[in-house]
Amino acid sequence: MEPPFDKVPGVVSTTSGYAGGIAANPTYEQVAAGGTGHAEVVQVLFDPGKVSYEHLLQVFWRNIDPLDKGGQFCDRGLQYRSAIFYENDAQKRAALDSRERLERSGRLPGPVMTGIVPLTAFYPAEEHHQDYYIKDVRRYWSYRSGCGRDERLKELWGEADH
Repeated sequence: MEPPFDKVPGVVSTTSGYAGGIAANPTYEQVAAGGTGHAEVVQVLFDPGKVSYEHLLQVFWRNIDPLDKGGQFCDRGLQYRSAIFYENDAQKRAALDSRERLERSGRLPGPVMTGIVPLTAFYPAEEHHQDYYIKDVRRYWSYRSGCGRDERLKELWGEADH
């Protein structure tokens, strides 16, 4: 999820990490094993004078499969669930409104399964996970292609720059 946000003017930074679980300072291995309750997430820092939170929500929706409760693409398990972790009441309202608009639109062939939950803590992932799509381009694109991510996004959203 770093690439789509990194392209947005007004996004200051993206940081891969973990949130939503019970373990403090988890490692990738702990999260991947599934016992921490954490999801793999991306923290997006942005300049609200240049990009709105609502626009970031649109970017989020267009880059996930909101119908999949069991993970994302070929990544399966609670640690790969889709979720919006909000930091305040305004973000909560905006996220709930965006999910409701998406459900009412009739665009998707099923209910939106993406959670909207309060952020209690964010733990940055290890350095080698940051900007992975830049650090190991070949492996990133091979995995992404092999998982059918772009095909599924095209099926859900049509032609777009994902």
